[in-house]
Amino acid sequence: MAECEKTTNTINSQKRITRRRFIAGAGATALSFTVVKPSLVRGTEANSKVDLGLIGCGGRGTWIAELFAQHGGYNVVAVADYFQDRVDGAGGKLGVDDARCYTGLSGYRKLLEKVDAVAIESPPYFHPQQAAEAVDAGCHTYVAKPIAVDAPGCRSIGDSGKKATSKKLCFLIDFQTRADKFYIEALKRVRDGALGKFAFGEAIYHAGCPFKRMYKSWQEAPNDSENRLRAWGLDRILSGDIITEQNIHTLDVMSWIMDQEPVWAVGTGGRTVRPVGTCWDHFAILFEYPNNVGITFSSRQMDGHGTQPEGIRNRMFGAKGILETEYGGQVIIRGKNFYRGGRSPGIYKEGAVANIAAFHKNIISKNFDNTTVAPSVRSNLITILGRTAAYERRKVTWDEIIKSKKKLDGNLKGLKA
Repeated sequence: MAECEKTTNTINSQKRITRRRFIAGAGATALSFTVVKPSLVRGTEANSKVDLGLIGCGGRGTWIAELFAQHGGYNVVAVADYFQDRVDGAGGKLGVDDARCYTGLSGYRKLLEKVDAVAIESPPYFHPQQAAEAVDAGCHTYVAKPIAVDAPGCRSIGDSGKKATSKKLCFLIDFQTRADKFYIEALKRVRDGALGKFAFGEAIYHAGCPFKRMYKSWQEAPNDSENRLRAWGLDRILSGDIITEQNIHTLDVMSWIMDQEPVWAVGTGGRTVRPVGTCWDHFAILFEYPNNVGITFSSRQMDGHGTQPEGIRNRMFGAKGILETEYGGQVIIRGKNFYRGGRSPGIYKEGAVANIAAFHKNIISKNFDNTTVAPSVRSNLITILGRTAAYERRKVTWDEIIKSKKKLDGNLKGLKA
């Protein structure tokens, strides 16, 4: 794709529009075939390749872009990040031309002009705006969890998903558990009544702090916008706090099990041991669902000193049986409708690989249903419900959260555009 940099802006624009029409299936005409390279005609092996751009070149962003490249159906042709060193690192690993490595807060906008699809792996605070602009630019959009840090951001992602469908674009949210065969089968059986009437549930996310590598950046200048951006995982605004940024995995499974919205939540939490940042290191929440079903949730990002169980776990108790799930561990239904299930120790990578493959398949087969959006929006809003209840030490209703107009302000003054 490097030769395109040498052509005029007019020709570039024409090629981009034509290519996207082919990828999105927006009714390419016979004339369209005469103005593109033969390799770009849908149906050929070469044309099954999707030009992809990466927004967010941190550790996970670079890692997942490598998985896109390994899939074989993508050409990673552009990268963007605020920081030059991260762009250089990702661009070098992915073989991206220097002319397509963009920096600054708005560098991703230049990237959107060069690609058919985009993977958004930036800090969660930026996801709603970047996703909205990607869809507006005609790009298929792949978004990391969490999708947003506040209720308006969640609604924005929901709107972007709907707009993508209307524009014949794919929009996929990357949750690994929802791509796992044992989770899928277990939840199907729960839907079919394997547990009987629900009684109560439990959800936990107990682990150490995954952001210790960011401590130094935060300690050097905690009020500096660039340092906050480097240490975003320790910043409650940029990350959404641990209940949104990390705990969404177990709360998404809870939402998947219940298949409806909670009524209200109450809770508490705080920062007891973490020495830096503005995020808490533990939460304890009670969610009430319809029919008087309560689910207790707790999380920690601190040393467990060997206590068990830990990890990302859910249990649902019913009249006929109990569902137990563990991220990377056993998924099983005990009781009258026993299901042995199994373990997926490689779920972190395997789930991402499966979602990358599904994204490509949807693009090529022109499947624009975008079914991952609605459940992801609901799960994200549940984290905000619990977070608000804990922050404000009061009962908070679902209706209050879905109507909330409270938008978190990153206050990133001084950053280069």
